Amino acid sequence: MFKNKILAASFILFTGIILAGFSSTNSNPHVAQDPWKAPAWADTLKSPYHEEPLTLAQGEELFTLYCATCHGDAGYGDGAAGGALGQKPANFHDTLVKAQSDGSIFWKIATGRGNMPPFKDVFTDEQRWQLVAYIRHLGKTE
Repeated sequence: MFKNKILAASFILFTGIILAGFSSTNSNPHVAQDPWKAPAWADTLKSPYHEEPLTLAQGEELFTLYCATCHGDAGYGDGAAGGALGQKPANFHDTLVKAQSDGSIFWKIATGRGNMPPFKDVFTDEQRWQLVAYIRHLGKTE
């Protein structure tokens, strides 16, 4: 059952990425996009989960399945699918990303923007926090 849910969600995500690429109005990938800011209240959100090996492993699994195609395996925003979308995905090593609160990243994962689909109905709160922990972990590595 869980594998079927992952396969269905992966198909929906992949289809959304492909369709978003075809419908993108920004044909020049070098055009800057307005900064993506979460609402101020998102900064008050705090993860109820500790950064521990199991949380990171679960976050890595989700990242590999859903995020790496756009954000790249190491989180540099250099994934193959992301480059085709006309807007470069976030680089989790960038100081602007690192300066964001965990709650802001959690909100962005849930809400989506442009070519990034919203994951509120795909991931549970726990899974989104696992992703935040893993994104933070990626940002600490070089």
